[in-house]
Amino acid sequence: MLLGTVLVLLLFSAAPASAHAALRGTDPDDGSVVQRAPRHLTLTFTESVGLLDDSFRVFGPDQRRVRTGEAQHADGRSDTARVGLPGKLAQGTYTVAWRVVSADSHPVSGAFTFSVGKRSATSAQVDTGPDEDPLTSGLHDAARYLAYLAAALLVGTVAFALLCRPADTSPLRRPLVAAWWTLLGSTAVLLLLRAPYEAGAGPAAALDLSALERTLTGRPGLALLARLAVLLLTAAFLLRLSGRRDHQEPVMRAVGATLAVALALTWAAAEHASAGIQVPVAMTSSVLHLVATGVWLGGLVALLLTLRRASVDALTEVVPRFSRIAFASVTVLAVTGLYQSWRGLGSLSALTGTSYGRLLLAKLAGVAVLLLVAGYSRRWTARIAAPAAPARAAVPARVPQPVGASAEGREAAAESGTREPETSGEPESPDGPAKPGTGSGDPGIRRRLRRSVLVEVGVAAVVLMITTVLTGTLPSRAQAEAAQQAPAGALPPTTEITVPFDTGTGSVTGRGRVQVTLDPARVGDNGVQAIVFGSDTYLVVVPEVRITFTLPSRKVGPIDAELTDRGGYWSTNSVNLPLAGNWTMKTTVRVSDVDQVSVERKVRVEP
Repeated sequence: MLLGTVLVLLLFSAAPASAHAALRGTDPDDGSVVQRAPRHLTLTFTESVGLLDDSFRVFGPDQRRVRTGEAQHADGRSDTARVGLPGKLAQGTYTVAWRVVSADSHPVSGAFTFSVGKRSATSAQVDTGPDEDPLTSGLHDAARYLAYLAAALLVGTVAFALLCRPADTSPLRRPLVAAWWTLLGSTAVLLLLRAPYEAGAGPAAALDLSALERTLTGRPGLALLARLAVLLLTAAFLLRLSGRRDHQEPVMRAVGATLAVALALTWAAAEHASAGIQVPVAMTSSVLHLVATGVWLGGLVALLLTLRRASVDALTEVVPRFSRIAFASVTVLAVTGLYQSWRGLGSLSALTGTSYGRLLLAKLAGVAVLLLVAGYSRRWTARIAAPAAPARAAVPARVPQPVGASAEGREAAAESGTREPETSGEPESPDGPAKPGTGSGDPGIRRRLRRSVLVEVGVAAVVLMITTVLTGTLPSRAQAEAAQQAPAGALPPTTEITVPFDTGTGSVTGRGRVQVTLDPARVGDNGVQAIVFGSDTYLVVVPEVRITFTLPSRKVGPIDAELTDRGGYWSTNSVNLPLAGNWTMKTTVRVSDVDQVSVERKVRVEP
């Protein structure tokens, strides 16, 4: 009952939003100047997000961290994040670094700035929070890969035992036990590493009980708990499976299918399928895709082990059954894979233009190789299945009769069962008539089939590794949506321009350069700072620095920045550039009452 409740909560709490959260907007706006200090910072995302203890880091003009309240959802909306600010904030520019967890379990982060009263003369060094810890990330990725591998082996081996019905299942016991323990261990590791993975901290942070408690109440934690519950039920099922009777097979198949679907749902409910467009269809497709993957790829390992120990007669029944099951699994994989590719890509150009698309191409290449090898295996499967084909059973057997034999002699010969050899009675395979010595009893056939299946298993392991990386990569459709958002979750661009000048006077102040900073180099109010260096690379004091902006393509300007001498540098916080485009920045440096020079440079202003 508890397991069912958890799985239902996971399934129906998946909101229809974009995979990976994208920042839709901030309050105050990114790069804005507000006259009064705000009481809260509010971020709005394209989908629901989970909050961390350290979701916000706010740094003041002096680059020191500002004490904030606890991060919460604004007005109860799960797609927002809000944090309270102190009552008094000094004038200047503040940098906000944020980190949240999107609905598909992947942490996302970024930063933005706003100013109180006026912009700071110099920009603060931004601290976007802890970077992704390489050890935590490596352990997390390894555990995810082992979990995929173990789940495929577990589902495929059980399906092979129930559907292909080999007479001897003893070769399958070790892989079943190994798969179960591996999946249990990797799930426990993922549960412990969830908190440090979200926070970008080291593995030692897994010992924080409060962080673990928060993990157990979030969507990824619930999914991992549900997986552990399914594994406990699976253990009881495997014990029952080892002592099953033939009349119990239909029930065991139904129970096994239910457990396989529940296991796959613990992945679908916490990854890309749980967020984005068409969530119910996507989750159904993901579950079918994962189960079919396990039945095919895990079944290959079970077939490989069976080929080593099964008798000739057993192979003629088991191998054709698996061949049919594998074909059905590949069909399901093709349909669901096509849908998921369309859902994740969004456009054909994303195949080569994004990391997600290139990984998908690599996976498709691996699957193509896998299908080629599977086709080769199918040829030897047909040869092994040849002895099991009916040998013209409808034609009465001919018994050799001695010439001139009496009726009693003919009856005795018939009762002796001695048949007349008929070359036309040889069984045929799909590849043509079976030749003598090419049945399942031929060691060469079995050896070739084992080799081809072994190659399939190796390629399948590589495909699963690519799949693991793919599930942790931002889908192309979500990437395109995030790129359309403003801001995109990163600091606004800052343009620095070096303007050399030479008044021809030959003095230290007559030659040098002006270092101009335009922040944020976007449409609207911008800050401009100008620092003058002499020919000896030291700061120099000059009577005047003037900067104007002109947009020739739209006949706008010149707009005077009206710089103010700040005692060592010149600056302004409010030059309004109303249009995007390639502006001409004219810098005039006056070094005396009569000596000055003007230099023009191009500068790009973004929308």
